[in-house]
This record gives sequence, C-alpha cells and structure tokens, in this order.
Amino acid sequence: MAKSKNNAKKLSYISVPSQIINSISSSSLQSLLESPKKSSRNSKFFTFPKCRNPRLFLFTLFLLSLFALLKFAFNLDTPFSRIPCELSNDLSKSKLAGVDSQKGDIVIANVQLQAQVPSGVDQEKEEEAEKSEFWKQPDGLGYRPCLDFSREYRRGSEGVVMNRRKYLMVVVSGGMNQQRNQIVDAVVIARILGAALVVPILQVNVIWGDESEFGDIFDLEHFKSVLVNDVRVVSALPSTHLMTRPVEGSPPLHVTPSWIRSRYLKRLNREGVLLLRGLDSRLSKDLPSDLQKLRCKVAFHALRFAKPVQELGDKIAERMKSKGPYIALHLRMEKDVWVRTGCLPGLSPEYDEIVNSERIQRPELLTARSNMSYHERKLAGLCPLNAVEVTRLLKALEAPKNAKIYWAGGQPLGGKEALLPLIHEFPHLYSKEDLSLPGELEPFANKASLMAAIDYIVSEKSDVFMPSHGGNMGHAIQGHRAYAGHKKYITPNKRQMLPYFLNSSLPEAEFNRIIKVLHQDSLGQPELRISKSGRDVTKYPVPECMCNDSHNHS
Repeated sequence: MAKSKNNAKKLSYISVPSQIINSISSSSLQSLLESPKKSSRNSKFFTFPKCRNPRLFLFTLFLLSLFALLKFAFNLDTPFSRIPCELSNDLSKSKLAGVDSQKGDIVIANVQLQAQVPSGVDQEKEEEAEKSEFWKQPDGLGYRPCLDFSREYRRGSEGVVMNRRKYLMVVVSGGMNQQRNQIVDAVVIARILGAALVVPILQVNVIWGDESEFGDIFDLEHFKSVLVNDVRVVSALPSTHLMTRPVEGSPPLHVTPSWIRSRYLKRLNREGVLLLRGLDSRLSKDLPSDLQKLRCKVAFHALRFAKPVQELGDKIAERMKSKGPYIALHLRMEKDVWVRTGCLPGLSPEYDEIVNSERIQRPELLTARSNMSYHERKLAGLCPLNAVEVTRLLKALEAPKNAKIYWAGGQPLGGKEALLPLIHEFPHLYSKEDLSLPGELEPFANKASLMAAIDYIVSEKSDVFMPSHGGNMGHAIQGHRAYAGHKKYITPNKRQMLPYFLNSSLPEAEFNRIIKVLHQDSLGQPELRISKSGRDVTKYPVPECMCNDSHNHS
C-alpha cells in the first residue's frame, strides 16, 4: 500500500511543443489548470476513464502531441488562431503583448496598429499603399528657415535685454492654440516697448476649467534661452516693482507698432509696469521684417512643449509611424463648435435640435454671421466638414483604404456614432486614448490644454495633415509644417467643392476627378504671404521667415 501511495504522488511531465501552447486561449489554459476532480465532477457530458495502464496512457498522449506538431509543421487545417484570443482582443485596441525572454512574463512591449501581421499578399498590398501617390509630398521649392535679423535690430537688442525699469505683464485666454498666438504677440509687443516680459499668465478657461500654467504646457527655460538676445523674460516682477500700480490696457484690433508706442510707452516709462489683456488678433499681421522674424522665432523655436508633454506626444507619434505613413485629421465636430459656427452636425433631427436649442439659449456663442441661414453658411464654407464629407474627400484624393489615421480633437457630438462613416471606409482610425498605454494619460486628465498639446505634436509629425475646419490649431500646424519644409497639408476647398457634394446625380468617378482638380494647389505648396495681406506670418512664413537660393537674405 505504501508503495502505491508513493506512486500516486509522483508527477509526470510531457514536453509539449510551444506552437500548441501559444495557440491555446487563456480560458483553455485556465480549464487545464483546474483540479481534475473538480473538472470531472462538473462535467455533464463525459469523464476521462481511469487509466489502468499509465504507460499506455503516456504513449497515447505522446502520439497525439506528435500528430499536432506535424499538423502545425505542414500547415494543415489547424483550428487555432495565429494569435491567441485574448491577445487578439488587446491588439484590436492597439496594444501589443510580448513575452519577456528572460522572465517568461507577458508584458506590454509596444503598440501595433493591426491585429495581425501581414503576410504574403497582405504585405505586398501594405507596401503598395505606402507608395501611393497620396503620400507624395509637395515641392518645397528649396525654401528653408531664414531668420537673419537686420544689423539695426541686433544693435538695439543689448539695450532691450539689459533694461531693468520696464516690465510687460499679459493675461492670455482661450484654448492652448489661441494662448500660443497671444504669447507670440506678447513677445513682439515687449520688444516694441523695450520692456522685459513677465511669464504670461494663462487665464483659467471657462469652458474646460483648465488651470494649467505656462510651465505646465511649455518649456519655460527653453523659452527664456531662445529669446535671450531678443527680449528678457522673467518669472515674476522684481521686488522693486511689486507695489507699483500697473498701467492697464486692451488694444483694439490690428494695431501697429507706432500705435503701441504712442499709447503705452510714455506711461510705461513713468509707472514701470504695463498689464495687457485680450491680445487675440490685437497686433497687426503686417509688421516690419524684423518683427515678423521674431514672431516666427517665438512660434517655431521658443515655444517648445514641456518635457512630459513632448515625450508622450513623441511616443504616440512613433506608435503611429511604426506601421508606415499616417494621416492626422483635426476633426472639429464638438457640440460647442456646431453651436458657435451656426451649423448642424447632420446626424439626426434629434442632434440638430440639441444644437439649435443651445444656440437659442446662448446667442452670444454664435460667431458666424447671424443673418445667414445654416444652408447659406454651409455653401459659404463656414461649416466644419462632418464624417461623411471628410470620408468622401479622402476617398476622392485617393487615400488608401488601409491608411492609418490619427484623429485629433475633442469628443464629437453624438460620440462614436458620429465617426462611423469614416471608420467604415478607413477602419484604422486612432486617437491618443487608443494609442496610450494604461496610466500614460492620467497626468493630463482634465487638462484640455495639455491634451491639445499632445494632439498638436502627433499631428505636426504626421505624413499628411488635414483639418475639417479652420481655427487656431489648423493655422498653427499649417505654418509649422511649411516651416519644416512644406510637409503635405490638405486645405479642404469647402466653398468650391460643397456644391458637388450636394449633387447626388454626379457619378463617383467624375466627382473624384473634380475634387482632385480643386485641390491640386491646396496640398501644402509654398504660398507667399505678401499675396495674402493681413495673413499671419506664422501661418504663411514665406518670404519673411524662409528663403531659398534665388532670394537674397535680408
């Protein structure tokens, strides 16, 4: 009896091929780990007969294992998926599970944008799509950044940066990109007045409740060091000026440097501190050459995002690039956008009623022309494109169906349902929430400015960028991509193309041909700002901030 008990306690081990282990789902593995008694008791269909001959049982199991191995080796009709079920589910959410070779633990290794690795024909299609004409970049005509300040500007810099008597304080408002524009102008105004700039104060955003400060969004030390020869930037007023009552002001729209000096310089010299609010579009877009170059220097060099924001943005962009080129879409489909523009989302009468009701209750939100009907606004190109229109535009411009698309922007009115037409045609659609690992976005939760900064980074690094509507972010990225060498930027010609969108009798092939013709000059090619008087140099940096061999340096 004693001998029998000892034999019962012995464990037998069988070498099972790794291909079989990898093909078993986690639920199957769990059932194998259950107690034999428990499994036997709970089974209603069959039970394993007690094996009276252990050797025969082991030999039979060995033959079954050998047969399974041969089946895998010769690619017979295996019932197992190439990717375990649980991992396949994770991968469909853009998570890739890997195995640590040293510890044998399953770990998050990277982010993949497809649930299966392409093979054979799939790989060829992938490579073919990457060579698509859609990814072709515009001819930058040799333009490159060119910020050569004049001798007069450089000579005046020493007096400006050494000044310890005059200080400019500014309060900037709006979303991150709107704040960015105002910070650029604040630096220029400080230079005009020969004053030191106190780090701009970011007004708490009423809509999003974001309390982020300058240093949370931007790299403050980098900002100071880049501008060290242009404007002195200080973190706070010195003690000598703390009790000073600042001169307050809010300039009218599009003021000139001479207006700024005549209005504020005398009082600033007397009081020592000037406080300006509401700088959005207050400074003229047409400035002397040196001040235009300073605008570009601030926008494209000094305003670098804070390290934690930049690092996460870079990671997400790298995850998008890991499977080839990608498009970034800035989709303006949030509720407040439909309300402010006087437009309708086109989802259903229910959602149209929500927008109309909000607009009636808060008429001050409407920023479009109030005397125009929705249909008139639409035809005038004043409305954002909805998901159906974005999809038709991308298809007409021959975006590959398997193109990877990064979706930047807030949550659309109607949630995911609003994006279904786009997802149906371009299933590889991802947001920062899809691409981030667990916990990565937590430090930025409830901080709309930081989330917008992440979208900005990933969008700027994309192979192709397209906004569904104008706005501060679209304009900023247009200029940034131009300054980086004129990377492809699709400007939807809404006013010209919308009549064709409404023509249901137009054959698809003819529609696509017309759309391509309408956009052949709207793909990010160099555009001279001088032909667009009143436009921001940070949107059109040629020729003030960029030059080529055929242009003399200023």
